[in-house]
Amino acid sequence: MGAASEHRLQPGPRRHVSFEVIPAIDLRGGRCVRLLQGDYGKETTYPGDPVAVAKQWAALGAPRIHVVDLDGAKDGRPAQSEVMAAICSAVDVPVEVSGGMRRIEDVRAAFSYGAGQVQLGSAAVKNPELVHAAVAEFGKRIVVSIDARDGMVQTDGWLESSTVRALDLAKAMTDAGVARVMFTDISRDGMLSEPNYAAYEELVAALPCAVVASGGVSRLEHLVRLAAIGCEGAIVGKALYERAFTLPEALAAVATA
Repeated sequence: MGAASEHRLQPGPRRHVSFEVIPAIDLRGGRCVRLLQGDYGKETTYPGDPVAVAKQWAALGAPRIHVVDLDGAKDGRPAQSEVMAAICSAVDVPVEVSGGMRRIEDVRAAFSYGAGQVQLGSAAVKNPELVHAAVAEFGKRIVVSIDARDGMVQTDGWLESSTVRALDLAKAMTDAGVARVMFTDISRDGMLSEPNYAAYEELVAALPCAVVASGGVSRLEHLVRLAAIGCEGAIVGKALYERAFTLPEALAAVATA
């Protein structure tokens, strides 16, 4: 049996023992930023060195930290590797890195500087062979990010549209052995509205792998509902930076749900 087959998941019931609240650090030009609905022209910059911010999230109890290289996502090649490596070295929790990973060499480099997980996004649409190769080599440490607008997948830092349905791509990725999928409804990202619950219900029901929510979380009850749906966790960015709630409050809310 080949390595990829060994990592392939089989459909079956899942029970999430714990729900992860995962702080996000979005990097652009070495700074912590947030974009509104993925629009590079609508950027909010937050104070603080990214490494110091990561250390703060880890100290507050983050189970892992999600770091996105926005420049890399847009340009198609990693641009923040030095900062990401510094973050990985500075904290003792897993760091999931993403943005611009379009070659197996990029994936290997990320793991060599200490990444806990590597997330592939545009490559899942444009170069699925890379996903197969990465899963064969690194197994469950590979995560696929599916970013959609009106149900259709967007690529290249959300700047390009595709004709691929999000659910179809998710199913293809689980067939490739991917153990974890992150789904973002772009229309909700950075809006502090609420998550697209219907989309997560559909994904959790259809997929044998773990589903992580991203986009729209602004209240503690949003996290509780995502946990009840069956998501493994949620990426939270703007709500934490804008102090809609604190990370300890979020962790407590899902622990008692």
